[in-house]
Amino acid sequence: MGSVPGAFLPVILLLSAKSWGPAMAGNTDNCDKPLMSALPPSSFSSSSELSSSHSPGFARLNRRDGAGGWTPLVSDKNQWLQIDLGERVEVTAVATQGGYGSSDWVTSYLLMFSDSSRNWKQYRREEGVSGFPGNSNADSVVHHRLRPPVEARHLRFLPSSWNPDGRIGMRVEAYGCPYRSQVIDFDGKSSLLYRFVKNTSSSAKDVISLKFKTMQSDGVLLHREGRGGDSVTLALVKGTLFLLVGSGDSSPLSPSGPGGALGSLLDDQQWHSVHFEHSHQLVNLTVDGRSQQFRVWGDLSQEDLDPEISFGGILAPGKSVTFQRKNFDGCLENINFNGEDIIDLAKRHGPQILVAGTISFSCSRPQPVPITFLSAGSHLELPGTLGQDGATVSFQFRTWNSAGLLLSSRPHQGSGGLVLALHDGTLRLGLSSSPGQAQSDVTAGVGLNDGQWHSVSLTVKRNQLRVTLDHDGAASIHAALPVGTGAGDTYRFGGCLRPGSGPECEGSLSGFQGCLRLVSINAQEVDLISVQRGALGNFSHLQIDACGILDRDVPWTILQHNGSTFTRVKGTDRENPHRATFQYAATAEQLLATITRAGHCQQELEFHCRRSRLQDARDGTSLSWWVGRSNETHTYWGGSLPEAQKCTCGFAGTCIDSRYHCNCDADRDEWTNDTGVLSYKEHLPVMQIVVTDTAHRSSEAAYRLGPLLCQGDRLFWNSASFHTEASYLHFPTFQGEISADVSFFFKTMASSGVFLENLGITDFISLELRSPVEVTFSFDVGNGPCEVTVQAPTPLNDNRWHLVRAERNVKEASLQVDWLPRGTRAAPEDGHMLLQLNSQLFVGGTATRQRGFLGCIRSLQLNGETLDLEERAKVTPGVEPGCPGHCSTYGHLCHNGGRCREKPHGFSCDCELSAFTGPFCSHEISAYFGPGSSVTYNFHEYYPLSTNSSPHAASFQGDVTLTRELITFSFRTAQTPSLLLYVDSFYEEYLSVILARNGSLQIRYK
Repeated sequence: MGSVPGAFLPVILLLSAKSWGPAMAGNTDNCDKPLMSALPPSSFSSSSELSSSHSPGFARLNRRDGAGGWTPLVSDKNQWLQIDLGERVEVTAVATQGGYGSSDWVTSYLLMFSDSSRNWKQYRREEGVSGFPGNSNADSVVHHRLRPPVEARHLRFLPSSWNPDGRIGMRVEAYGCPYRSQVIDFDGKSSLLYRFVKNTSSSAKDVISLKFKTMQSDGVLLHREGRGGDSVTLALVKGTLFLLVGSGDSSPLSPSGPGGALGSLLDDQQWHSVHFEHSHQLVNLTVDGRSQQFRVWGDLSQEDLDPEISFGGILAPGKSVTFQRKNFDGCLENINFNGEDIIDLAKRHGPQILVAGTISFSCSRPQPVPITFLSAGSHLELPGTLGQDGATVSFQFRTWNSAGLLLSSRPHQGSGGLVLALHDGTLRLGLSSSPGQAQSDVTAGVGLNDGQWHSVSLTVKRNQLRVTLDHDGAASIHAALPVGTGAGDTYRFGGCLRPGSGPECEGSLSGFQGCLRLVSINAQEVDLISVQRGALGNFSHLQIDACGILDRDVPWTILQHNGSTFTRVKGTDRENPHRATFQYAATAEQLLATITRAGHCQQELEFHCRRSRLQDARDGTSLSWWVGRSNETHTYWGGSLPEAQKCTCGFAGTCIDSRYHCNCDADRDEWTNDTGVLSYKEHLPVMQIVVTDTAHRSSEAAYRLGPLLCQGDRLFWNSASFHTEASYLHFPTFQGEISADVSFFFKTMASSGVFLENLGITDFISLELRSPVEVTFSFDVGNGPCEVTVQAPTPLNDNRWHLVRAERNVKEASLQVDWLPRGTRAAPEDGHMLLQLNSQLFVGGTATRQRGFLGCIRSLQLNGETLDLEERAKVTPGVEPGCPGHCSTYGHLCHNGGRCREKPHGFSCDCELSAFTGPFCSHEISAYFGPGSSVTYNFHEYYPLSTNSSPHAASFQGDVTLTRELITFSFRTAQTPSLLLYVDSFYEEYLSVILARNGSLQIRYK
């Protein structure tokens, strides 16, 4: 369930948590109108209400009628307040109060949004960070700006904590403005082609923006052909968005050519935004605010592509298309190609539009109700009966966790039952006829913890059981039910088996964490909304009508080669070796640049063998090897280290014959393999594979080399600190004649300063902090000076990182700071267009050594190229490489007592003093205690002070005086009575925490 943050991307979501005045309740482009004040009471609903005077209709901000706000019948974390805004709008801020004149207020809450009041999505302030601070009293108003804003019709506030001396009490408001939406629905068989007149002048770039939502994991969003078979395709593959640039002769699940991959879980029936820019050989792809920028290998630019583009599928009338992929099945919104509204053209039946199949201009598809199992203790219990035709249970699940109990059922007390669980990513069915009997296990599937939706169908009929996975009969499990085993009258999803149910509750089998949907019992779909309302079954610690599993997206750059097929080898020896050479869709220089910049690269190499060795055990001679990019030979294999000269099994000590370091060296008659991932970046990519030992009888080898995968940006934290106004870094002249794209992060406590400047005879370009709340982009291309300015609502000299992106082309200039509205200025209709510069580029200062910047700049990119600030700063007076203080901006990401630790390039969270682990100290550390088990921790040994031979120990005990000790822990159990905690001293003092037989918690001490 946890997310994997990976490297920070050059986009940071910022959210202000300060109290505003009324004039500050929105952003600067007038999208700040109150959205709830004029709504009728029927637009407000809730999970429950304490009385008619506490109904949700009284929950408007600053209202005093009724009891002065909404209060639920019971104050717990299952309560919610929901508002129907009447139509889909852009929401830029929210505000809360407590109940008027009461002790009822919420101290923290979650915010969820939806288009249809189904399939809710939780608003997250930053990666993995959810929830908003609430109120500290009943009547003060606390505002929160949403950056980025959200588009939704329905909002839901979920209190997560409240005043301990009162109840939940809320009055709320949202701010925003109308949202223009043009949608088109593709049914998986249709597509749309847009033909346009190609501009004969040198176009600055092609810009495409759109939003999409779908329940299907695969499908083409857009496709564009070029001469010579070149193409650009944006397609979903297993819920991830791939940008594929190349010849397009790949299979659906193996993208070819260079490209990028962004996002995951994008088949969640939520809106996702896409922004794509193609300028010459530079491509920038942004998905939901996360960007990846790279250069297209070869000479493919937007000018080489045909003047037509298809959406929803590949539509190329009169052309032979060898690139076949599944069409998109879902909705697209606000498709914009170089300023043209494509959906509006389609609605007006414009001659530029060609439609194949059936499309509609609405998006009202039925949405299933998902449920999220938030923790290992989450569970759902539903009634079930065994009919004449037996019993059936079916559902879909998705998870990142490799293990967890999915489903359990027992007919009656003391009898056996069945258990369906994930184990190492495999579906395992366990059967036993009685609690004391050993289980018989059968398995199906592999890698089911990949975040994809997987379907499970379980059928019991005439003492026979069948489990079908992903509608694949070949992946079915068939088993005979032991005597006394049945489907049971209660189905329990997740959680742990009840007491006395056998060994399944032990630590090796924790509860399922992930999402379920489309749950059916005996061919009847379960109404999960009735479950939520308490009318059916029972549950604990679930989030119903939302899938809260987190995106594990870390962008990848994918470089394919010409040898990705499975290759079998026979009849080779040292004199006649098999030698395969791989050609990549990039030059050697481009490969080196990609690998050097990446934080991590890897390549999977599968090697299967039967009586084909990798090494001659008699003299250590290598019989098979691979060659890296510098033409060096390597005899270590995937999963091992370069100096080890081993395979994965040799490194882990799991080879089939312990005398050898590789499985293949055992020289067995049956097939085995030495497969793993090569990740030593300096040796990648693999350029050749050589096999020499397949000349014996029944000797054979087979291999497959995966694409080169690189992720992360080693230069993202590349930074420099400027200490004097006269100091600067200088670089070669910025080449931005037609288009200029500049982005960087800065932090400062100074009120003004020039970020960068480049001069020509009359032309110039400059970016500066003009005041604490104002950033200005200035330039002159021969038509006179022009400026674009962005005003911030709060000071930018707060010693926190802020993002600046400036862009100038022949059409317009734009400037964006953080997630504030973008400032733009159109280019003059006639006049000069080329920016002609001839001086050095000054970073952090000016040629006159005046108005220099004081502070830090990092990740400075000019037209996609990152400048190495640190290397230049090493030899520049007044400037230092690196920048301390990352924790001042990102330290709040360390949760649960984790401490932010500065690193030369970024930060890390130290979880040593926390009961949590993970990159952000957000994953709970837990342990299973069986009957009679315990963990004992000795703080130090006992030394009587009178005879202590260690002066240090004596002084330690004598100097420490504890006036207060704090112990926190959480637990779950069905066993009473239970001793949860026992602490004692050397002086017969003790404290115990006991769960009594009646379920009450007792503390005893002396």
